[in-house]
Amino acid sequence: MVSQADEPLLPWLQPPLLDALKLQAANALMLHGPDGNGQFQLALALARAFLCEGMQELAAFVPACDSCASCRLVAARTHPDLMCLVPDSLRVELGWPALPTEQSAADGAAAKSKPSKEIRVDEVRAVVAFAQSSSARGMGKVVIIHPAERMNAIAANALLKTLEEPAGLTRYILSSHAVGTLLPTVRSRCLAVPVVLPVERVALAWLEAQGVKQAGAMLAATGGRPVESLEWVQSGIDSSAWLGLPGHVAQGRAETFADWPLARVVETLQKLCHDLLCCAVNAAPRFFPRQSLVGFEGSIANLSRWSAALSVHANQAGHPWQASLKYESLVDEARRAMIRAPGSDSAPQRQTPGRAWVHSPS
Repeated sequence: MVSQADEPLLPWLQPPLLDALKLQAANALMLHGPDGNGQFQLALALARAFLCEGMQELAAFVPACDSCASCRLVAARTHPDLMCLVPDSLRVELGWPALPTEQSAADGAAAKSKPSKEIRVDEVRAVVAFAQSSSARGMGKVVIIHPAERMNAIAANALLKTLEEPAGLTRYILSSHAVGTLLPTVRSRCLAVPVVLPVERVALAWLEAQGVKQAGAMLAATGGRPVESLEWVQSGIDSSAWLGLPGHVAQGRAETFADWPLARVVETLQKLCHDLLCCAVNAAPRFFPRQSLVGFEGSIANLSRWSAALSVHANQAGHPWQASLKYESLVDEARRAMIRAPGSDSAPQRQTPGRAWVHSPS
């Protein structure tokens, strides 16, 4: 899959790009908003503008020219004045090469070790050394950290020292999907640039231009995140698969999730549980159309217990489970929560907690 960073800037990223370029005096920016929205592409567009040599005669910062030598170097991921810190687990997806220190460590590590999901302190220390050296092309330096919440505690504290005493003409662009989890002292040293989800009309137009069929269903499936919707379609999860998913789960068909990452399976079941709870209290579902949920009338008590169990599963999604057995267990748990037991409507209230709430006046 081609990284979004290699494509034309997403239409809803133009306003935050221009807003960020107005903050000329800031040495650190914090791009924050929901994931699946193109934040890394925005960070790269900012870096390209800061390093652009074709627009240097202008007094104000403007988007990059995309044709000078500097812009071509950024596009090739080889600009000597640009450093990008991302977890090892995201490098292939984003198409970004490993840092020299990471490459050395990788050469000495066992081949079977899993790529790290964290940004580690040795990588932040490499940023310090990078910032203290002279700019190769004379336009200053740029460091991208994405997603910033992946820094472990030691790395975040090491970055704090760098932000307190920036070296030379180095700009820092932090991108975060969970800005509230970052150290307050890190957040306070960055100027915030919010990156909000696009309005539905813009998101649907973009998805349809990418060839996504029934774009509305896929946009709802990801909670309004168009970039994530496209990634799902590219990975084989189309609208027909999504709309048929509640029925497959109710039938106990664990093979539906055969090629899915465990974290996505748990997230999908959480969305299904959320929508079934909404239907149980006559509220509008968010991720699935109501007609795809008809016939699955699990009690609020069962659905609530299922929701609590899914929260536990989400915290354990990184464990080395045997995939097929784990998926069967998850689907069986879902199936039992989705189907109301025969005769439960006539059971005493004390045996069916929550039913008095369902029928009480609002």
